[in-house]
Amino acid sequence: QVQLVESGGGWVQAGGSLRLSCAASGYTYGMGWFRQVPGKEREGVAVISRTGTTNYADSVKGRFTISRDNAKNTLYLQMNSLKPEDSAMYYCAADRLRFSGLPTLSQADFPYWGQGTQVTVSS
Repeated sequence: QVQLVESGGGWVQAGGSLRLSCAASGYTYGMGWFRQVPGKEREGVAVISRTGTTNYADSVKGRFTISRDNAKNTLYLQMNSLKPEDSAMYYCAADRLRFSGLPTLSQADFPYWGQGTQVTVSS
């Protein structure tokens, strides 16, 4: 079992930046950020393997950067040039199974989830 705790959400004006963090209680292989707004399905934002392979949703490419510190069991999401449509509850997710190739943005591949941190971007 892996416990995940997110932090770093908040309110920011459009064009601003926020950095999310996710502390894991133990070893993980794949980790990712997902987001959800009320009435919509949860969507993948960015994922990263333990070896540093990344995958991003088209909507955030060039603006968001996912990274991780394996020694600290911590995942990060640097969000720049934020837009009002980025407003959502952001969730950290993880798995422990080793995989090859590009990590997927499918929430079905991640059995462990945090409680979420709210990001609000005002116009």
